[in-house]
Amino acid sequence: MPDTTTERDYSAYKNLSFGKRLFGHIGTVLTHKKHVRHGCFKMGIYLQGIMHDMSKFSPTEFIPSVRYYSGTFSPNATDRYLTGISSSWLHHKGRNKHHFEYWIDYIPEGAGHMGGCRMPLKYVAEMIADRYAACVAYNGNKYTCADPWNYYNKSASHLMIDPDTRAVLEAALKYMRDKGEDEAFLYVKRMLKITKGRDYDASIVDRTK
Repeated sequence: MPDTTTERDYSAYKNLSFGKRLFGHIGTVLTHKKHVRHGCFKMGIYLQGIMHDMSKFSPTEFIPSVRYYSGTFSPNATDRYLTGISSSWLHHKGRNKHHFEYWIDYIPEGAGHMGGCRMPLKYVAEMIADRYAACVAYNGNKYTCADPWNYYNKSASHLMIDPDTRAVLEAALKYMRDKGEDEAFLYVKRMLKITKGRDYDASIVDRTK
């Protein structure tokens, strides 16, 4: 049934044959990987660009993604809506370090409080390429360089992200919005060069400009 909040038709996948869902999903993944690779190569993280999202071809992720492929939004959303949980997403975010959700843990000084741990910068860079590529893949000809920032900004206040990681992510997405993708990737590449991809804090945002 349609979700009146998001106006998504979670039964849309039923309108497609198995073949269309199979090759549609494979095509979406490969298109996404192509755009991530472009971003990662621009930032100098070549191996990450090649190996990005390989877990999507594991049975745990591949099977439900094909089953619920509709071509309009993530199959994980349909799986979650219909079954109450997305086993594909839980598997994916637990194996891919470019997702901030991978880095959510108990905070020692928080007395049992969970929060985001600081991500190594090379994975923040891959996350930026991932968000860019996801918007390109799903928005198609309607894509603009402001889309990654706009999509992030809708839920930014609710996300469990380390403050330093958040500062870099937001600075890069705003840079992308204002100056374009390639300039944003070069901006992050300068950060990676300064920090060697790991140690950083929020000050790196201003030191790199």
